[in-house]
Amino acid sequence: MASDSVQDKSHEKIVLASGNKGKLAEFADMLADFNIEVLPQSVFEVTEAIEDGLSFVENAIIKARHAALATGLPAIADDSGLEVDALGGEPGIYSARYSGEHATAESNYQKLLAALEQVAAPRRARFQCVLVYMRHAADPTPIICQAAWEGEIGLEPKGAHGHGYDPVFIPLGFRQTAAELSSDEKNQLSHRGKALKLLLEAFHQQGIID
Repeated sequence: MASDSVQDKSHEKIVLASGNKGKLAEFADMLADFNIEVLPQSVFEVTEAIEDGLSFVENAIIKARHAALATGLPAIADDSGLEVDALGGEPGIYSARYSGEHATAESNYQKLLAALEQVAAPRRARFQCVLVYMRHAADPTPIICQAAWEGEIGLEPKGAHGHGYDPVFIPLGFRQTAAELSSDEKNQLSHRGKALKLLLEAFHQQGIID
């Protein structure tokens, strides 16, 4: 059961610097035990930040600062993406818009499969996630956590769960794609799940949660 101090702190809502429903569900699920309410920035009509950084870390900081400035609340942002060894680390920081300005999850992974058509298995890849927590927009020492999820790219999309590249990503040691795993399994294994655990540890250490 959560302590009173956790409940009090949870009244200071945290804004998620994303409108992605899949990410919101993952964060809300992982933080539910601590009575932390995570709200998408869309609730506050926050515009999308201009992600002009050259790394996952830079883009996550840009997004967190933008959301904190617009709402006056603490903000969590993540910047994540897929690195494929055979493509020199692409799509990397451009994962969400890999197939163009109006990219969808399906158009992105279909482009990826086409790019790897002549590449033999195993087609090693990994998801990367950087999480940033900013207490306020001028926070000079944001909490930064990073984690990876190793695997390979399958030959065809499978599964109906998850989002993004999940239907074509086969985690190391599995035969199923990430989109075929349950949400509980994915939260235990995924890059975002692991990064969030590191963030919770940092929250404990800094007294943000008990």
